[in-house]
Amino acid sequence: MSHFVVTGCLGFIGSNLVASLLESGEHVVVGLDNLSTGFRDNLSQFYTHPSFTFVEGDIRDLSVCRKVCEGADFVLHQAALGSVPRSLEEPLLYNENNITGTLNMLIASRDANVARFVYASSSSVYGDTPTLPKIEAMTPRPKSPYAISKMTCEYYANVFNDTYGLPTIGLRYFNVFGPRQNPKSQYAAVIPKFITSFLKNEAPVIYGDGEQTRDFTFITNVIAANLNGCTAPLSSCGLAYNIGCGDRISLNLLATEIKELTQSTVSPNYAPSRAGDVRDSLADIELSTGGLSITSRVSLRDGLDITIAWYRDQLNGL
Repeated sequence: MSHFVVTGCLGFIGSNLVASLLESGEHVVVGLDNLSTGFRDNLSQFYTHPSFTFVEGDIRDLSVCRKVCEGADFVLHQAALGSVPRSLEEPLLYNENNITGTLNMLIASRDANVARFVYASSSSVYGDTPTLPKIEAMTPRPKSPYAISKMTCEYYANVFNDTYGLPTIGLRYFNVFGPRQNPKSQYAAVIPKFITSFLKNEAPVIYGDGEQTRDFTFITNVIAANLNGCTAPLSSCGLAYNIGCGDRISLNLLATEIKELTQSTVSPNYAPSRAGDVRDSLADIELSTGGLSITSRVSLRDGLDITIAWYRDQLNGL
């Protein structure tokens, strides 16, 4: 059985990764989380699983990172503070968590002779350049401390790959959505906010004119990218890959579609644009299709059907 470490295991992406690994019955998983943004309930059914160990700790503590990496084959590093707006308010906090925390995990993984270090980056590194789609070879133009932190992590990972011999693969996530995503935070992603608002027949908020576009990718696509990154050839390492669907939709059209799917009768309210938000985002997926052998992706519509059903069950107490 392969030994995985998942950091940020109580968060949206991390908890879905842990669930997928354990449900396969083929892996041992150590999950690390400091409970700053994650939720214990996200893994409530797995705490007694014989192949799962939960460690409450912080990636800013190198000794904790060393502890969880002992005996690990693969590290899936998802722990980070998200949210562009919050990073503008607290840049030092983002530097400590996202940059120092990732460096600690890289050091611990290198010293534990981990076979593969797969980490979460972000499409935010591209900034607001008008060129679409976003191609990995483009010059980064980060517009926020959050984006800077993700770009810095990529540089560190490349150094550890090229200089220290730790095979690393970065995943530039494009607007991931799916079950377990928190809709309640003021910094929450747009899809869970839209879904829960429309299910309650409450008007969601769109920042700006709503014509900004995003490339949304369902959580299953992200899980596949992480796992494929663990088995990709060494020639695929030392790079960061776009993880999206290669398609985009405006927030206005997204709201209309979710409103119809939830059979809601309310319409969105509009608020001023937020600092640091990019206007348009679209992933070129050619590199990830080849380098990570991603041959199929769950579409936005199919992902919305699954996600809406999950949130409806949550609201109904199921």
